[in-house]
Amino acid sequence: MKSKIMNVPNILSLIRVALVPAFAAALLFMKDIELVGVLVPAFIYALTAFTDFLDGKIARKYGLITDFGKFIDPLADKFMVIGSMLALLALMFLQGRVLQGSIFIWLVLLILFRELAVTSLRLVVAGKGKRVDLAANLFGKMKTVSQMVGTVVIIVEPIIPYFSENNILSYVCMAVMAFTTVASGINYFLGYLPYMTSED
Repeated sequence: MKSKIMNVPNILSLIRVALVPAFAAALLFMKDIELVGVLVPAFIYALTAFTDFLDGKIARKYGLITDFGKFIDPLADKFMVIGSMLALLALMFLQGRVLQGSIFIWLVLLILFRELAVTSLRLVVAGKGKRVDLAANLFGKMKTVSQMVGTVVIIVEPIIPYFSENNILSYVCMAVMAFTTVASGINYFLGYLPYMTSED
């Protein structure tokens, strides 16, 4: 069923876009405020991630699917992922966490490459006159969850006793994010491959 453009899911997607710069601002400008400078950006990010879960659920349950929604939802998702990762990367270097930042930057590049590769695959298939929407499978859902959980963990780790000194939780989360990012990217490639090679 088609619905008007400004329905609840689309409004939630737009709110998600607006929350990303709010998260980045809180993370970077409140970085020197003890405890509050960690909890506020963590809360904003959690709220941002919740809108991602909620808009899709509402759209599917009530049939509130529009062409605008198909455009803004994935765009908001990419904005959230890439924006939050870049803000975290900047924070690491601003706080002098050079080793952590030097490792994290490779994860950011990997995520950017994966997003660009998947988008390119979709464009190639669309250019062949085929409309294919691959639903996110287990790896895709794991990627999303690992990025959301990993981001929150990296934000709050500085106030967790013991882990604030060695960043073990951050490194574990980075490894999981890297694995799910690569696995989901390969899954999309294999899913689109038949449509790219087909002559029909």
